[in-house]
Amino acid sequence: MPRIALYGRPGAGKSTFAALLAQELAHTGAQALTLKVGAPLYELQAVIHAVAGCPLLDGGEQDGRLLNSLGTHLRRINPNALTDVFIQRVRQAEQRRPDAVLVCDDVRAPDVAAVTGLGFVLVEVAADAAVRRERKAARGDLSAGDEHHATEAAVAAVAWRRVENTGSLDSLRKQAAELAAEVLR
Repeated sequence: MPRIALYGRPGAGKSTFAALLAQELAHTGAQALTLKVGAPLYELQAVIHAVAGCPLLDGGEQDGRLLNSLGTHLRRINPNALTDVFIQRVRQAEQRRPDAVLVCDDVRAPDVAAVTGLGFVLVEVAADAAVRRERKAARGDLSAGDEHHATEAAVAAVAWRRVENTGSLDSLRKQAAELAAEVLR
């Protein structure tokens, strides 16, 4: 089955688009499974907040500054730390749900080679700065990540497709439906 990897600037709407894509695939009877390269960072974030006596209430909170720092240090210790775990989770998904469309919604520049090496095609999710700022403010992050941090470097790869997020959920859903139809051909 197809494999889609989304990338874009912080707040561009990658996770929102992945959720809409999964819904549109489900409408056609296809299963979608979303995997995150950064999943270990969110797991570590939860542990750190719990140890600090401020456990997170759900899995959706983002402490951007902490995530930037964790990403930096994990990659310093082992440049493949995140992608090694991702590769393992992709292999597990292949075994458990071989017919599922795999969607990665958080590709970063250092991860492109490993992710595309697994057969994922790159889809850029783009939004202008005003839309991204509005979306990030609405998320209610615990702290904002630094858009200019090394972990947020621009992806220097050619996208298979580009999704323009104008801020309209209807427009984003329409693009998700078009992409779902295209990948299932």
